[in-house]
Amino acid sequence: MTGAGARTVRAGRRTVEVRRPAKVLFPGGDGHPEYTKGDLVDHYRAVSPFLLPHLRGRPLMLQMHPDGIDGPRFLQKNTPENYPEWITRVDVPKEGGTVRHTVCDDSATLVYLAGQACVTLHRWLSRTGRAHSRPRSGDSASLHHPDRMVFDLDPSGDDFTPVREAAGLLGELLDTLRLPSALMTTGSRGLHVIVPLNGRHHVDEVRRFARDVADTLVAARPDRLTTAARKKDRGDRLYLDVQRNGYAQTAVAPYTVRALPGAPVAVPVTWDQLDAPDFGPRRWTIADAADQARTHPWADVPSRGRALGPARRRLDALR
Repeated sequence: MTGAGARTVRAGRRTVEVRRPAKVLFPGGDGHPEYTKGDLVDHYRAVSPFLLPHLRGRPLMLQMHPDGIDGPRFLQKNTPENYPEWITRVDVPKEGGTVRHTVCDDSATLVYLAGQACVTLHRWLSRTGRAHSRPRSGDSASLHHPDRMVFDLDPSGDDFTPVREAAGLLGELLDTLRLPSALMTTGSRGLHVIVPLNGRHHVDEVRRFARDVADTLVAARPDRLTTAARKKDRGDRLYLDVQRNGYAQTAVAPYTVRALPGAPVAVPVTWDQLDAPDFGPRRWTIADAADQARTHPWADVPSRGRALGPARRRLDALR
C-alpha cells in the first residue's frame, strides 16, 4: 500500500500503483453485487495469463468509465501522453495523420489500464509487425491481414434461444467448410463465433468471405436471420454481424468486462456448453470468469490459423 487512497499491485516484473481502489465502478442493486476499481484490477490480473495471448501486438480501443458505469464514458484510441513509457504504443496511419494506439503486451499494462477505469478492451483482429520499438510503427501489411474472423450474433431482443440456434447453424456450416471455430459469450446479449486465420488474406477478402458465409445462412433461414445493418430492416430476426471484419474495426476481447450491472465478462466457452441449461451471454462475471478460464475452453482450437482458399471453394460449391 502507498496510502489510504492508493494500492500497489505486483504484475509480472513491475509494481503498479492503483489510485482510489475502493471507488465503486459497478453499483449494486436489483440483485447485482457492487464491484470496485480494486475488484476490476483483481479480475484482470487473475485472467491475464489467458487474456494476454489475445491482446499482444494488437491495437486497442479502450472503453473508459472514470466515474463508474452509470457516469459518462469515452472511447480512447490515442494513448495519453502521461501513460508510463513502458506501455507499448503503435502508430497507425489514418487520413491526415496517425493514431497512437495502446498495445497491451504484459500484465502490468493490463493492471494499469484497469486502474485507469478501463472497463472493456476492444481489440483489432490483426496484429502489428515485429518491430519492438516504443512506440512502434504499424506494419501496414500485418494490420491489413487479420488472423481472426468474427461473426457477431446479435439478437433483436433478450430471448437467447435464437442466439443459441444461430450459433449451432453457423458452427455446422463452418465444420462443413472445414474451418475451426471458437465460441465466446459477449457479456452482453449475444455470442461471438471466432475463426483463426493464417494472416495471409487481405482484410477485404476476409470480410467478403464472412459476408458470404452469413448470406448462405440467411438464404436457408430468411425468417430467422438477417444481415441487414439497419435495425428497422431486421424486424425480430437475429442479426449476423460481419462488419467487425473491416479494416480498423474491433471486437471485444476474451475475458474482458462489460459495462453492465453485475460486471458480466466475455468468456470463451466450449461448443458443448452451448446446450447447458444455465448457459447465456452473461453467465460469467468478474466473480467467476477466472474459474472458467482455468478450464481452458479453447484448448481444442488449433493454435495455427487456416487459409481461406479451400474453404472458399467449398462455400462456392454450396452456394
